[in-house]
Amino acid sequence: MYNIKSLNKISPFGLDIIKENGIALDDKTETPDAIMVRSADMNEMEFNQNLLCIARAGAGTNNIPVSRCAAQGIVVFNTPGANAEAVKELVICALLMASRDVIGGVEWVHSIADKGDEVPAMVEKGKASFTGPEIAGKTLGVVGLGAIGAKIANAALELGMKVYGYDPFLSVDAAWRLSSQVKHATDIDTIYRNCDYITLHVPYKKDATHHMINKEAFAKMKDGVRIINLARAELVCDEDMLEAIDSTKVARYVTDFPNAITAKAPNTIPMPHLGASTPESEEKCAIMAAQEAVDYLINGNIKNSVNLPNVVLNRMGVNRICIIHRNVPRMLNHFLDLIGEANINVAHMINAPKGEFAYTIIDTDTPVGEVIPVTIGKLEDVFRVRVL
Repeated sequence: MYNIKSLNKISPFGLDIIKENGIALDDKTETPDAIMVRSADMNEMEFNQNLLCIARAGAGTNNIPVSRCAAQGIVVFNTPGANAEAVKELVICALLMASRDVIGGVEWVHSIADKGDEVPAMVEKGKASFTGPEIAGKTLGVVGLGAIGAKIANAALELGMKVYGYDPFLSVDAAWRLSSQVKHATDIDTIYRNCDYITLHVPYKKDATHHMINKEAFAKMKDGVRIINLARAELVCDEDMLEAIDSTKVARYVTDFPNAITAKAPNTIPMPHLGASTPESEEKCAIMAAQEAVDYLINGNIKNSVNLPNVVLNRMGVNRICIIHRNVPRMLNHFLDLIGEANINVAHMINAPKGEFAYTIIDTDTPVGEVIPVTIGKLEDVFRVRVL
């Protein structure tokens, strides 16, 4: 029987899926077959040889060493779209807070609460200090048009905004979800030049998106731009942001990743990482992560992996051979030669690459036995072999 270890508190809805499939939950084991995780940092963790997969109940995987996992034959899953509704709603809230000084106004009213009957008159006199522009008619730039970005772009249109979207890796599925009224920006500078508001929804990649919002980017933006970052802290250079705020290039900055700089910065709204903090989001993320881990453990199917190919095949035949290997020529030939030499008939198979890695599923009409996985596992470019 397989066992799954949880490194963070996981919604019981996800845990129920694990139990229903006859898989044990054991948070004390040192040799889990799978790990469920939310925010726990696993980058320095050593993994036991039993570990088959890690399921992240959320979209980002910065807390997991995904490349090292692939080389060890460990599949890393995430849950794209499961928290999209929660993040979309908070971005809409952030758009409004970036425009109207609601927080400052509320804090000021609290400060005059002891004035008794004078409060109404003071409010009427002081409210002008907290005015701000409407978002209707303004232009929003959405950087990253995945499950979250597409929802935000469509919602902003409903709120009367003009919307530009930029995503050089826009998938077909995402394109179908996106309203035709969203203007396609072919480069990010188009976003910078045209938008009154900019919201970020891209993953953090050290060599690609680290401090993408910096001094050079600000120089291309409109004066008084309002920026929202509910994606990743590392996308924005805090020091350059402070300079942009001081010069009024940036009118307001909303971040979900406060630190020693942004927690006390002027015209900044630092939120305590609330993006996906709804019970509905946690439930959906836990359910999706559990389903991914269970399907991989029991059927070898990979869906929503961030480090290995997505490969799904309906079960047929007696046994299933699952092989994680390097994406090099003639690997399939080697597998099939060894299987054929053992007089084992192949019922069905599928193979898919992802960068330097590949994944193959082979269903057989006859039992595989113990020799085949050992011989395949000895091939130079094979990382892991399982027989189900």
